[in-house]
Amino acid sequence: MGPIRLRGVRKAYEDGRRRHEVLAGVDLDVAAGELVALLGPSGAGKSTLLNVIAGIDSADSGTVEVAGRELGALGERERTLLRRRSIGFVFQFFNLVPTLTVLENVLLPLELTRGRGHGAAARAEALALLDRVGLPERGDSLPEELSGGEQQRVAIARAVAHHPLLVLADEPTGNLDSVTGERVLDLLTTLAAERGTTMLIATHAPEIVARAHRVVTLRDGVIAHAADGDRGTGGGTGSDAAP
Repeated sequence: MGPIRLRGVRKAYEDGRRRHEVLAGVDLDVAAGELVALLGPSGAGKSTLLNVIAGIDSADSGTVEVAGRELGALGERERTLLRRRSIGFVFQFFNLVPTLTVLENVLLPLELTRGRGHGAAARAEALALLDRVGLPERGDSLPEELSGGEQQRVAIARAVAHHPLLVLADEPTGNLDSVTGERVLDLLTTLAAERGTTMLIATHAPEIVARAHRVVTLRDGVIAHAADGDRGTGGGTGSDAAP
């Protein structure tokens, strides 16, 4: 069973007196180790879909399975623990904790997941990751002292520090120039491939689409199209498959 399996997922929000259905019956399978690019126009619901998969938002109906767990059957604490242990996040605007140093930001998921963020082994692991992302000397810096590209590289190190099964990325290069975006993408895909991590990336960037095993498009609240990317299928199942 793959890390992600969605069937008939619906999600709506109230906008004044109007009810706006963002997800209108999404079916999606993502296989272990697969890199899937999620496309769609602005407002199509890509971020909402990522939040539902992460258990940050609850689906109004349908089933959401992540790492073999059906989120609707879990309590809030269980969803939080699943998120901490199995999922890494990369956001467009980095979302680093401003009062923590770079090293402390990378250590945070280790502290939350294993309760050992202050140990020597965890520190060595985090420093090794900072070296991998090209920031070996910036561990004591605060996020505000870094460029946007540097902050995003720290965010990637933080996202993979606890060896998650799944990385969810929401426009990870959308706030960067093209050269920096390519470097960040190289780093993200390399680290994920080395660890066999599954990746679902909401994006408009053609360079991400070109590297994806598979491309799915969200339109009018449903998956409108699924196609193999330039790198092959990666063993995924079709996103529009019947339950």
